[in-house]
Order: sequence, then C-alpha cells, then structure tokens
Amino acid sequence: MKSGSRLEKVLTAGKFAVTCELGPPKNSNPQIIKKKAGYCAGKVDGVNITDNQTAIVRMSSIASGVIAMSCGLEPIMQMVCRDRNRIAMQSDILGAAGLGIRNILCLSGDHQKLGNHPEAKNVFDIDSIQLIAMVRKMRDDKQFLSGDPIKEHEPRLFIGAVANPFAGPLELRVMRLAKKIQAGADFIQTQCVFDIDRFGEWTELVTEAGLHSKVYILVGLTPVRSHKALLYMKSNVAGMSIPNELVSRMESANDAGEEGVKICLEMIEKVRKMEGIAGIHLMPIGWESITPVILERAGLLPRPEV
Repeated sequence: MKSGSRLEKVLTAGKFAVTCELGPPKNSNPQIIKKKAGYCAGKVDGVNITDNQTAIVRMSSIASGVIAMSCGLEPIMQMVCRDRNRIAMQSDILGAAGLGIRNILCLSGDHQKLGNHPEAKNVFDIDSIQLIAMVRKMRDDKQFLSGDPIKEHEPRLFIGAVANPFAGPLELRVMRLAKKIQAGADFIQTQCVFDIDRFGEWTELVTEAGLHSKVYILVGLTPVRSHKALLYMKSNVAGMSIPNELVSRMESANDAGEEGVKICLEMIEKVRKMEGIAGIHLMPIGWESITPVILERAGLLPRPEV
C-alpha cells in the first residue's frame, strides 16, 4: 500500500470504485460541508475536496477535508498550481498528511481571470505534472524537491491526476496522460463525459498504449437538471463535448431532472463495460443530494468491504 487509503484498497482489490465531489463553502461555516457530507457518507470510496475551484475564494481544501473526515468520509484533497509556490505546496502536503489525509489530486487550476479576483497574481511555480512528481518524490524517495531528505514520517499519499479526453488531438491527450503516469499518478479522474463515442475513441488509444494497466481510470460523470445546464457547459466550459441529441432529449423531457438521472445511469452502464475503466467520479454540481439516488439505482450500493 502506498497510502492505505480506502480508495487505494478498493482499486487494488479490483473493485469498481466510486468517488464524488464536494465543493467547500464561500464562507467559514463547517455545517455546509457536514450537510453535503451527509449525502455521500458510507456511499463512496472518496470525496474530492476542491481547491478554490473556478478561481473563487472558498474554505481551504485541507480544512474542508478534515471536516469531511469527521463525518466519516475519506477526502481526496485537490491541490492546484495556481496559488502556491513549491515551498507552500510541500508545507501543505506535509500538513495534510499529518492531519490524516491520504489522497491528493494534482491540478493546474483555473486561471484567476475566471474567478472573483481577476487582478490576483498567479504563481504556477510548477505545473501539474511536476506537482505529481514532487509528491511522489516526497513519498517514495523521502526527499523534498530540493533534494533535502525527509528523515521520517514522509507523506503517504495516493496520487491522483486529471485527464480530458475531449480537448485537442486525441493522440496528444494520450501522450499527456502517459507523462502524468510516468511522473507518478496512481489514479486518474476524467473530465465529465457526455459524448460516449468520443470517449470510447480515447479509451481505445489508452488501452492500445497499455496505459490502463499502469493507472486506475475513473470516469467523470455529471447529472444535470435542465437542458439549459447542458447548453451552458457546451458553450462556456472549455474541453467539453456534448452531443446535440442529449440537449434535445433534456429539453423535450417532461421531467428534466429525472431525464438527467437516466442519462447518467446509461453512461455508468456503458463505461462499466469498457476495458480499462476502474470506477466513476460523480460531479453533481449543486445537486449533491442526487448522489445516493444514482448510486442506488446503478447497483453500486452497498460499497464493498476492503
């Protein structure tokens, strides 16, 4: 075991993993996290604690992760390169591990111009691939990025990264995935999938390259409540591929929320049959209460004992 986290145990046991997303509040109220945690406690193998997503100030991912742990959840602490230099990152990694966090997800981070402090200076001292390598160096080599030794109590973290199967030439996306795996990624969470055909093309290239045997891939899925939500993502979220027929299907549905759930369930059924897929990552944006409903209807509850 690299970290001994539940997520790592589920994946290494060959079970189909389930993670979901929990966005910290834009204030200091822990009850917001506890309420969201109540929807998924005991029903997922890990919960992503986002790190100032969309470059908007929120409660820190470390503090939010500790609150989530108090509710019986296993946090996957996100860390973005936008806001910290390598000194601050390594300090936070040590602090998170010291507080009991055992999973980390390494990302570049949304540009600050997209958020509520567009005048802020970004950092990007290192990129996401270098961040992955730095965490692995701290864990496996017991060294800081400078080469100084970590003499004891190195951070034992299960290292995650992200992949977008829909941006740019597919071959380049697969090459970038390979670099993240080489840097030390243990698991991958993908951009949310609506275009199952395009995603299938990406997975074929991934399996042809043998990458599926080197990393655990969790497919990102987002249940939506209206066709307007799909249209917004299609028009405003970079790197998204949403077929027009899904938008039309949602628009013509008598109950758009139920239709959104059905689409998500269909996606789960399809990706479970794909080679190299180790689990799903649910991202019910602003709709956390639907998580247990989807998992129950998909036959993914109860979660396996490990």
